[in-house]
Amino acid sequence: MDYKKSKAPTNTVTHNLMDLAEDTGNLYESLVIIAKRANQISAQMKEDLNKKLKEFASSNDNLEETFENREQIEISRYYERLPKATLIAADEFLRGKVYFKNPNKERNQQLNKD
Repeated sequence: MDYKKSKAPTNTVTHNLMDLAEDTGNLYESLVIIAKRANQISAQMKEDLNKKLKEFASSNDNLEETFENREQIEISRYYERLPKATLIAADEFLRGKVYFKNPNKERNQQLNKD
């Protein structure tokens, strides 16, 4: 899912813990899934931001001639206004848009069947 099109809230939202544990049956497992997805989103956001800022980077490394580029400031503000990666990941998880699997559980279920 594209983080730019996310409808996740920009403020902290209180969730019912039982809703988080509903898909996995374990609250901590759900939180690990959300945290890993948040790391993925955060890395993607950082990569996109760095690409856009490189377009406006000047080749002068003179400390005395440092000035603020208006485009860079606008891009940075845009990314600051986006929902945080953790909020996007939690929203995706609660909507069922995150694919996850637990190989240990699958292996245990397979052994129990045999």
